Amino acid sequence: MRKIVAGKLHGIHVTEANLNYHGSITLDPDHCEAAGILPMEFVEIWNKNSGARISTYVILGERGSRCCCIVNGAAARTCQPDDQIIVCNSIYLDEAQITSLKPRIVTFDQDNRIRDRLSYSVNLDAYGRYSFSILDEANAALAIPALVGGE
Repeated sequence: MRKIVAGKLHGIHVTEANLNYHGSITLDPDHCEAAGILPMEFVEIWNKNSGARISTYVILGERGSRCCCIVNGAAARTCQPDDQIIVCNSIYLDEAQITSLKPRIVTFDQDNRIRDRLSYSVNLDAYGRYSFSILDEANAALAIPALVGGE
């Protein structure tokens, strides 16, 4: 089994950091559903501003609020309002199933409105080699070339 990206909120902006809460990240259910993120699911959070990386679980906030109340509790020290972050969930998957997985990636504007709905696609060529592409769901025929490098 391998740990594989299942979905991602890419570039969402922190709306609040609450040090005196019990812990977690509070997200708009609309955003979670768009990326396939479940309530109480553990997620990785990567702060694009500071480089901080943490792990916590998801609490659902008010639907339609576009909230990203980061990292409630002690983790609030890693992110501040207006920081741009990436929230990523993952699953364990047998390698033979990787071509059937189509992780959903959602990107955001400055006001946490959904800008793009993308998906990742892994395929095998005739020689059994992997290929990777990013698909734009608004225009399924458009494949965005994958960049070399990580988050």
